[in-house]
Amino acid sequence: MVILVLNCGSSSIKYQVLDMKTTSDYNLLAKGIVERIGLETGVLSHRVSGKDKYETESPIPNHTEGIKKVLDILINKELGVLNSLSDIEAVGHRVAHGGEFFKASSLVDESVIEGIEKLCELAPLHNPANLLGIFAIQTLMPQTPQVAVFDTSFHQTMPNFAFMYALPYEYYTKYKIRRYGFHGTSHKFVGKKACDLAGLDFENSKVITCHLGNGSSITAIKNGKSVDTSMGFTPLEGIIMGTRSGDIDAGIVTFIQEKEGLDAAGINSLLNKKSGFIGIFGESSDARDIEKAAANNNERAKLVLDMLNYRVLKYIGAYTAAMGGVDMIVFTGGIGENDPHIREMVGSHLGYMGMNFDYQANKGVRGKDVILSTPDSKVKMATVTTNEELVIAQDTMLILSK
Repeated sequence: MVILVLNCGSSSIKYQVLDMKTTSDYNLLAKGIVERIGLETGVLSHRVSGKDKYETESPIPNHTEGIKKVLDILINKELGVLNSLSDIEAVGHRVAHGGEFFKASSLVDESVIEGIEKLCELAPLHNPANLLGIFAIQTLMPQTPQVAVFDTSFHQTMPNFAFMYALPYEYYTKYKIRRYGFHGTSHKFVGKKACDLAGLDFENSKVITCHLGNGSSITAIKNGKSVDTSMGFTPLEGIIMGTRSGDIDAGIVTFIQEKEGLDAAGINSLLNKKSGFIGIFGESSDARDIEKAAANNNERAKLVLDMLNYRVLKYIGAYTAAMGGVDMIVFTGGIGENDPHIREMVGSHLGYMGMNFDYQANKGVRGKDVILSTPDSKVKMATVTTNEELVIAQDTMLILSK
């Protein structure tokens, strides 16, 4: 089954084409990204497996035109991988917020579209863009089935005492204010992948997955189900991130609002775009830049790394206690997969729980699946590469096979 996977952002479209023989036997045919949608000049970057990247610039006024360019290049005689668009048997979409409507991936129909539309107020930057991708495929390939895969659905197994906030209960019933969590497709994928790597049964293990990148979240997975996660009602909650503050005292919000004369939009911008790494370091939100500066004894860069390390350790400790132990700790995401220093900072502090960090195995590892604990370690640790597009293709295949 040839599946096109689309991940539509507000001004971009990431895509992959996978030939799925089974959920575990597949070939990546092509992948790429459309950027700068709606600006004067858009960019399409396209790579066929085993070939060099191709890049072209042209006006891309909207998502429909962007997806049309993707479809055109996929059937191009020189640059494409398909004979015709009819080769695409299904399209899988990443959708950011599924709220309480969607506890699993869903075949797209009018009721699913209505549900995604209702949730736009909870994810105003993401869900509308995700819908544009669905509408574009309806226009360009009206007979092709589509599946929506939600970032939040994996976390719908959290118990109410974990997802509820201690606010007046009416705000939950009226506005559905609760912890939803994000990065669900990644947490599910890397949790199982790491257990397979270590010879553990994912359905009978206690796993803590650390998805560390510009946006970061940590999830407690017990017997294959998410029981708690660090991101909350929005992706702002949790550990320190590239430009997001993570956990703070809510009283700080009103204090700064009064002192600085900020409105709701100003506070939102402060916490989501001007805080985190960039807020503390002041020069960049990129962990690579911060690592270099810390190596040159920049105190604020070192403070960022210490804050990240400390907060990751706090969540690991809390989730270990909540699950009554842990069998596996997993690193993934842009930082988790590619930053040996951060992994060492965390791993070297976990000896108290029986985790023996393997410094040699960790050394220089970037973008690979590697066990980071010694063979005699009671608790296993690994770094594994995530692949959210593959999860979307797998779910799409499973739903259509039914």
